[in-house]
Amino acid sequence: MSAEYSPESRHQKPAEPVPETQSAAERQRAIREVALLLARYEIRHIRRWFEEFDRDILLPILLGEIALHNIGGLGPENGTEPEEKCVLKPCNAYSIAAATGLPRETVRRKIVRLVELGWVLRRSNGHLYVSSDALKHFGGLLSSRELTELIDTADRARRTLQA
Repeated sequence: MSAEYSPESRHQKPAEPVPETQSAAERQRAIREVALLLARYEIRHIRRWFEEFDRDILLPILLGEIALHNIGGLGPENGTEPEEKCVLKPCNAYSIAAATGLPRETVRRKIVRLVELGWVLRRSNGHLYVSSDALKHFGGLLSSRELTELIDTADRARRTLQA
């Protein structure tokens, strides 16, 4: 396993380019290995989300879009408030349908399920917000196993391409 992610690690210099001495066949083999490595990572990741959301693969996609809409607006309302008072930007079923390309009725049905699960809060005006429970639960998953696995996978891909 690689070292934990830290803010300093993102300032590391980029990987060295692949040496020119590598043959076209070797390069093609390395690219295939990396493609398989990434495909395995993605399938494991999708399976986890599939199980986490009652075997409905659209739910994590919609929750992710709602969270991105909400957090995309994160910032002080007037530019002078402390970070603790930042507000989430609301979204609605229409904006989520537009963002995902899914039919509005499908999005509405799935949002009902996300509300039932406690992952999304819906206000009377239709505004949607990711719940604090969802942020705690999935934020913990992302910062622990998911991020570490992603960094490890990227490191393995880099090493394969540099070999």
